[in-house]
Amino acid sequence: MLCEDLLKNISIPQMVPVSQHFDTEHLLDIPAAVAAALEREGTLDRIQPGMQVAITGGSRGISNIALILKTIGGLVKLRGANPFLVPAMGSHGGGSAEGQVAVLASLGITEAALEFPIRSCATPIEIGITPSGVAAMFDQFAWQADATIVVNRIKEHPAFIHRIESGLCKMIVIGLGKQQGADQCHRTHIHLLGPLIEEIATYTIPRSNIVFGVGILENAYDETYSLTAIPAERILEEEPTLLKLSKSLMPSICLSSFDILIMDEIGKNICGAGYDTKVIGRFPNPAVPDTTVFSRMAVLRLSKETHGNAMGISNADVCTSRMVEEMDREQSYLNSLTSLTPFSCKIPMHFPTDRQVIQAAIKLCPDLTRPESARIVRIHNTRNLGKISVSKNLLPDITSVDCMEIIGPPADLPFDCDGNLKDL
Repeated sequence: MLCEDLLKNISIPQMVPVSQHFDTEHLLDIPAAVAAALEREGTLDRIQPGMQVAITGGSRGISNIALILKTIGGLVKLRGANPFLVPAMGSHGGGSAEGQVAVLASLGITEAALEFPIRSCATPIEIGITPSGVAAMFDQFAWQADATIVVNRIKEHPAFIHRIESGLCKMIVIGLGKQQGADQCHRTHIHLLGPLIEEIATYTIPRSNIVFGVGILENAYDETYSLTAIPAERILEEEPTLLKLSKSLMPSICLSSFDILIMDEIGKNICGAGYDTKVIGRFPNPAVPDTTVFSRMAVLRLSKETHGNAMGISNADVCTSRMVEEMDREQSYLNSLTSLTPFSCKIPMHFPTDRQVIQAAIKLCPDLTRPESARIVRIHNTRNLGKISVSKNLLPDITSVDCMEIIGPPADLPFDCDGNLKDL
């Protein structure tokens, strides 16, 4: 018997569109918010006329990031200084100067959009050795500048838990450290990465030209919630507080139990692990136990913005064959080799069509007496959870959850003639 024959008669339950309601507070005037944040003493006032000022640009899909960077650069110009952007993204973009500029461009971060130059290099300089014997690295162009401004979103890290996770310190250590800096950090066990980032940031900040950082928080709808400028010497003190606030703003799937999660896409632009592991509860790090409320996960495609980087594909129980075909092994393997996580890009069971992938996920569910009784949740990705769809048999659960609202009638999944779905 062929797999196709085994799967073809598995019925898929009807799905219902659902809206999830989270805190909608966000900034309406980004330039004004940036200007207000940089009024803080010890931030923009440290920029003097004639200075060459490096500003960091990362590889994540941060809301309004091009406008935020442009506004910071514009305020630097008003101080009579000369801003330029340095790509700060560790090993992303293949770890090359050209590849990282291309990643920035895919996020709308170009010289034309910024109205100031981008200077990209692949090889950092070593500025010293930390007490534990790890080299602290720093982007060459940023090091040669008179001042560096670090800009990044502050949020949970997908692979470890610590008082400092993803944010300004990580940008300093791994972003500005380029591929070599990322490699230095990831030589330890992944659960020790948080303390190591903190150690290297503690070493780097007072020995570098970093003058201040700008921490970005986003709400559950991927909108800019707040912007905070922090003097360099206070980053290690203030970032943990912002991380706690960021965690409180995170979106979630507001159900306590179901069988199958269908995710339309994963990608490095969404999260370093391809998807936000702490939203889903399934982790690529064996040292962090899963907290999932479902049994099986099906993933349908790679995002365009990930450029073939398939980190996180291994966490799917089943995926589409086109994901495997689109996978850029060089980029994916470089990321996995750098982070010492060989499990991050292993290829799961895969099938030609979305229909077969979903049918396989149903077949793989334990304790399921009838396929049509499978309780399914479908999301676009972990950054867009305002609108999801759930199987009809989950409607009793929906009505008992205050933050969830049914917004349409049950319907069959709209497969095209090839057995595939459009994005949710």
